[in-house]
Amino acid sequence: MTKIGYARVSTTDQDCSLQEEALRRAGCDVIRSEKRSGTSTRGREELDTVLSFIRPGDVLVVTKIDRLARSLSDLLKIVEAVREKGAALQATDQPVDTASAAGKAFLQMLGVFAEFETNLRRERQMEGIESAKARGVYQGRPAKIDGEEIKRLKAQGVGASEIAKRLKIARASVYRVLADATTSASEQGVAQ
Repeated sequence: MTKIGYARVSTTDQDCSLQEEALRRAGCDVIRSEKRSGTSTRGREELDTVLSFIRPGDVLVVTKIDRLARSLSDLLKIVEAVREKGAALQATDQPVDTASAAGKAFLQMLGVFAEFETNLRRERQMEGIESAKARGVYQGRPAKIDGEEIKRLKAQGVGASEIAKRLKIARASVYRVLADATTSASEQGVAQ
């Protein structure tokens, strides 16, 4: 049996060293770490690596379940991938061991709470943004696309690809601005 540790932090200014030390103390022979958000499994190359080389009888070890996933559906997919390989999942700081029925039940409860916490954080963030907008503090991200400049260049006969290249924007954005301008002009003509 090989114990394979997986450590994850969300941002580049965070450090995996505490998790890695706990995984070493838990007897992990291999430890993979990465700095990626846990809200999705996309782009988590170290997790993909662990799931690809885990073998029957191995144990995937994390410090806490939220290091694996922040949504119940992602957590269950990871747990199923581990189970299909004939391996088990354990957490050093939580009573999770998928080799037992109680450990499986606790794992699912933790997954529900991790997802709940993520949703609460998202709601608080949106409330903060709305509050800042109401106070006139938050204006949102400044527009990167200068619609007037696009129209001016188009009027000079510059093509959409060249406009996109000059303004360092996507060609689809150029087409969208030009289409909106055409729609607005035709609506104004109908209104008169």
